[in-house]
Amino acid sequence: MKQLTGMKVPLVDLSAQYETIRDDVLAAVTRVCDSQRFILGPEVELVEQDLATRLSARHAIGTSSGTDALVVSLMALEIGPGDEVVTSTYSFFATAGSIACLGATPVFVDVDPATFNIDPAAARAAITPRTKAIMPVHLFGLSADLNPLLEAAAQAGIPLIEDACQAIGARNRDRQVGALGAVGCISFFPSKGLGAFGDAGLVLTNSDDLATKVRLLRTHGAEAKYIHARIGGNFRLDAIQAAVLRAKAPHLSGWLDARRQNAERYAGFFDAAGVETFGVQLPAEPPDCWHTYHQYVIRLPRRDELRAHLEAHDIGTAVYYPVPLHLQECFADLGYTAGALPHAEAAAKTALALPMYPELTEEQQAHVVETVVQFLRMS
Repeated sequence: MKQLTGMKVPLVDLSAQYETIRDDVLAAVTRVCDSQRFILGPEVELVEQDLATRLSARHAIGTSSGTDALVVSLMALEIGPGDEVVTSTYSFFATAGSIACLGATPVFVDVDPATFNIDPAAARAAITPRTKAIMPVHLFGLSADLNPLLEAAAQAGIPLIEDACQAIGARNRDRQVGALGAVGCISFFPSKGLGAFGDAGLVLTNSDDLATKVRLLRTHGAEAKYIHARIGGNFRLDAIQAAVLRAKAPHLSGWLDARRQNAERYAGFFDAAGVETFGVQLPAEPPDCWHTYHQYVIRLPRRDELRAHLEAHDIGTAVYYPVPLHLQECFADLGYTAGALPHAEAAAKTALALPMYPELTEEQQAHVVETVVQFLRMS
């Protein structure tokens, strides 16, 4: 590797991608503005059809965000006060927040220390008569170990809800995640593998009944205008966001391939530098999974010191996530204490996300790795 200096490497560079699709996206937005149809309508219907095909689902229902996709899915499954949902403690807040905001109780379990994903054995052990669903998270673009989770859910007679908000296009045993359980949720937050120009999300399901319920609930439960069969919410996908996603969706496969190529290049550079001898753990990819590397997350004991070193050299980083969900103040009444879920707590102290996006160059990656190695050899 050639050592480079004076180079800025952001954690994510959305401008680099926009430059390659600018004309198509602006044409799509103009099309909506000219039509003056901003709420649902043909743009939403067409992107739903497109994404259902791309993601191997019978139904794709656009929503206002990934968070709202989770909320409306739980509502469609009639989960609420008195119910429990088993889920991972190591995730973005929306995973647990969507459960709690409906009055249900998130039951947090630990993660596999190699993959950061929910431990299937722990999830099975946490099932009680009050459990109404299991919600695994496909974290950082890597599928959770789904087969034992699906088996546990089936044996308990409860649905499995896939939080695939970070994992569009990821695969488990050659199956795309998102529609392998009862329902799955995707986020189109701008930095995601397929990002909108604002908040947007998607519900995936192979159930005609659940699809009907989600479509009803996302429009205040209205079967006809001003006629409400159920109490829902305003979870609709805007037409402008749908048009942007239509313009970007044909590039998804190429962007995911580029992420994987960048992850492979990182691994080659890090292996050549022998970073494992310094206690660095690179991302795991089980042989039956196809990782999309929404984030490229390494682990090491002196995480915060390395982060400061990288930031001082204009290299962007992020900590996902500094406090596991079971230790968040808002969940204090659930009674979890420090040490209760040790693998997640250890990950929160040692995990660091490095720059990762499709347009990341070999030179930028070389600079990142050289700067990491420089820190390791100094310490």
